[in-house]
Amino acid sequence: MVKSICFRGAFVALAISLAVGQAALSQDRKPPSEKQNRHGKATASFYDVPPRYLIDIPTAGTLPRGYFGIGFRFYSYGGAIAYTDIGISNRFLLGVSFGADSTIGAVEPRWNPDMEFNVKFRLVDELEYFPAVSIGFNSQGDGHYSREYKRYAYKSKGFYAVASRSFYFYKWTSGWHGGINYSTENDRDKNGNISLFVGFDATFNYDLAYLMEYDFALNDNKGAVAYSGRGRGYLNASLKWLFTDNLEMELILKDLLVNRRESKMFSREVRFQYIDHF
Repeated sequence: MVKSICFRGAFVALAISLAVGQAALSQDRKPPSEKQNRHGKATASFYDVPPRYLIDIPTAGTLPRGYFGIGFRFYSYGGAIAYTDIGISNRFLLGVSFGADSTIGAVEPRWNPDMEFNVKFRLVDELEYFPAVSIGFNSQGDGHYSREYKRYAYKSKGFYAVASRSFYFYKWTSGWHGGINYSTENDRDKNGNISLFVGFDATFNYDLAYLMEYDFALNDNKGAVAYSGRGRGYLNASLKWLFTDNLEMELILKDLLVNRRESKMFSREVRFQYIDHF
């Protein structure tokens, strides 16, 4: 029900976001901390914005008004997810995504049944002694989508609330994140709805970052079906390289505790992200 309503509104919201981005440009409001490339043109940079998510878990970060991000994530068996996020305002972010299995190889791709979407609103900015707080909804899970169980291999976060706190030391920047979520992918496995998650990111020398997160998976720790967890939770880690100001590449190690019942070892994924502004 929630997916159906938001799917219909996704295109309208995307059109509105594009209009807002063009309005921001027409009013000549420059995004924060613009840099000049070798041709003298202002460019956006990953240095200007906080991370919007770690690997799977969201953070309290959003995109500045008029910024947009485009990403591609490649997972097991030739699967891929493409997504885009747009900063409607400095507090409100809207995104859409779509994926398929077997995008690489000699077999026909198996497209996911629906376009998914991501909405986030930052309620509280980070203060000296208080974290930033955001609420949102993200229907995009990770991995293969099972039509039998109506869920992704790794459930989407659904509705969530998250707090983030930043720390700085010399050339090191780190962020700590924690939150609670209510997944909507529980129609078939009856495995509960609510879970908790925590994580951190650390950036070294401005262009390398290490990320780690843990999803308690309280909504995915029962049952004997292949997609169910073993009760260990999901521990993920990644190494991110900021190749240019606008482009970053990431190597992801997924499910290090081998929580999924059908898994025999952790999986490896790759993600590419590009950021710019209108």
